[in-house]
Amino acid sequence: MMKKDFKRYTVTAALPYANGPLHIGHVAGAYLPADTYVRYLRLKGEDVAFVCGSDEHGVAITIGAKKEGVSPKAFVDKYHELMKKAFADFGISFDIYSRTSNKIHYDTAQDFFRKIDAQHLFLEETSDQYFDEQEGIFLADRYIAGTCPNCGHTNAYGDQCEKCGTSLSPKQLINPRSTVSGNTPVLKPTKHWYFPLDKFEGWLKDWLIEGHKSDWKTNVYGQCKSWIDQGLQPRSITRDLEWGIPVPREDGKGKVLYVWFDAPIGYISATKELKGADWEKYWKSDDTRLIHFIGKDNIVFHCIIFPSMLKAEGTFILPDNVPANEFLNLEGEKLSTSRNHAVWLHEYLVDFPGRRDELRYVLNSISPETKDADFTWKDYQQKVNSELVAILGNFVNRVMVLTWKYFEGKVPASHELPNTSDKRKRILDLYNLAHIDLNKSVAEMVKALEDFRFRDAQFHMMNLARVGNKFLADTEPWKLAKEDMEAVGCILNYALTVVGNISIACQPFLPDTARNIHAQLNMDASEVSKKFWKSQTLVEPVGAGHQLNPAALLFRNVEDTEIEVQVEKLRKVKAAKMEVSTTVIENPVKPLKEIVTIDDFGKLDIRVGTITAATKMEKSDKLLKLTVDSGLDTRTILSGIAKHYTPEEVIGKQVTFIANLAPRKMMGTESQGMILMAEDSDGKLRLLQPNEVVRPGSTVS
Repeated sequence: MMKKDFKRYTVTAALPYANGPLHIGHVAGAYLPADTYVRYLRLKGEDVAFVCGSDEHGVAITIGAKKEGVSPKAFVDKYHELMKKAFADFGISFDIYSRTSNKIHYDTAQDFFRKIDAQHLFLEETSDQYFDEQEGIFLADRYIAGTCPNCGHTNAYGDQCEKCGTSLSPKQLINPRSTVSGNTPVLKPTKHWYFPLDKFEGWLKDWLIEGHKSDWKTNVYGQCKSWIDQGLQPRSITRDLEWGIPVPREDGKGKVLYVWFDAPIGYISATKELKGADWEKYWKSDDTRLIHFIGKDNIVFHCIIFPSMLKAEGTFILPDNVPANEFLNLEGEKLSTSRNHAVWLHEYLVDFPGRRDELRYVLNSISPETKDADFTWKDYQQKVNSELVAILGNFVNRVMVLTWKYFEGKVPASHELPNTSDKRKRILDLYNLAHIDLNKSVAEMVKALEDFRFRDAQFHMMNLARVGNKFLADTEPWKLAKEDMEAVGCILNYALTVVGNISIACQPFLPDTARNIHAQLNMDASEVSKKFWKSQTLVEPVGAGHQLNPAALLFRNVEDTEIEVQVEKLRKVKAAKMEVSTTVIENPVKPLKEIVTIDDFGKLDIRVGTITAATKMEKSDKLLKLTVDSGLDTRTILSGIAKHYTPEEVIGKQVTFIANLAPRKMMGTESQGMILMAEDSDGKLRLLQPNEVVRPGSTVS
């Protein structure tokens, strides 16, 4: 896809859900990459609107509020302020951090709905949907879990199986359950409005699959293509809730807009709030570049659903790129808000005051750009000590200290160094080699920034310090000081040029460090910075005779004791969870389900059968395909016992099964019954068998 010139940029970062604090996975996924890119654009002099805000609607908010015994508004107020402060304290440079509970957002989202509704695009449908009778709520897709019909995963969600990636609807789940109460939900009729996503499938293939296959990240493009290849279906964009944006129709009483319909519109309402009457050029002008920074769990919504909504509305530009990141793990395990297995951003800022750039650097260096990455505290310590301290900090400090030692803190002259000795010739050769390497690193850094490869971009920025250190080590000005101060002056003049260029180059990555170096150089960076980013080559930051400020260390080593505190914190959380788990194991019996009558039980035809053949289902690690002699016939039954029994172990065994269960297709095979099993407290499944051999077809009563 040909690159075009843009007059302005609208950059969005995923709206964080207002039901908990921020952790480093959130930061690494969307907010640090977005902030790095926006700082780069601003340094180039681009017109940028960097927008974000709290996502404050949806079932999770009402459930969270109920658990805390507060109103949904009080609940989102709490977490909105917590996240807003954490972002500000960490230095994420949003132009606005708004929220979807603002009136301007309600108005914007309802207007958006009306515009599409006026085109008669929405489908109205009354259908049976899952309802949690205990909680008295209809269940959103994500609050229904069950067994995936494709791979047998027992914790698939009502919209997608996160194990095999299959797009699902709640009614496709086997043995559905409410994740709110744990109970089996019932089906109740309700009317909703659906967005006809299937009608946009052809357009999406042209715009996305063909139009962006060369310029979007492979992980983003691949997930989108997989979704579209499976075939798109209409998606409900309303919900039965009290908390949310009311559906703006006379017959929409008691309905609110689905959170994933209203949330991305929050980017638009935040821009309205920021720019006032001038907002439209950031969303409706072809010379504006729209870029979404998100995590991989939001790819489908930002690349397929939201663009289709924008296309349907008809007046908005479409995203030019969606550089989504994969997930960040912590100490080899998934980050988990519910398990408190996380490094919380607000806690890091308290535990490591004044050390924001350290976390920025480490997260950028392990950025999960195309695959999941792992954060460990030992790796954090190693990167800070051996890279920030030993490479960047060491180089800057050595140059500053030597300049004060030999030239009283004044920048020495940069006159031509006559080639009058072998040592001087070697210095000139080293200078030329360093200059080539440094300019190459600058060019590679800028290219990586343009391509959203922030890990590579930071590496090339750090290469300036690596080259600078090598230049100092090879020229050895501390030895030359005994015989050739003119050469020492030339060496340190160039070394200070490198320091100044590092201070400019690190601005998108390490903004606090950049300001610190500028202060030591006693340098006004604004004009020099513009020249650097425009030319993408080394510039002269300070002239001969310029007075420097005293040298100061940029970084300090992270001590073992500091790391031990953090590791111990995680260990205690894990130990506490294990203790709770142990308590549960000591009382493993599940509570009784609701009372049934003898008539209810009498409807079940439970029989004994003999397994005559067994094979493992392809593409499933849980399902066995069993051939069962029922005494009446030979039938196929699929059973999720592959992790507990091998096919060879079950052949010849007698089992109990429900014989009159309606057949159900799973992974293309019809299952004609259900094998009965007992589940131990450790999750081990055991076949329920008669204690002596009986005739196949014998009934259980």
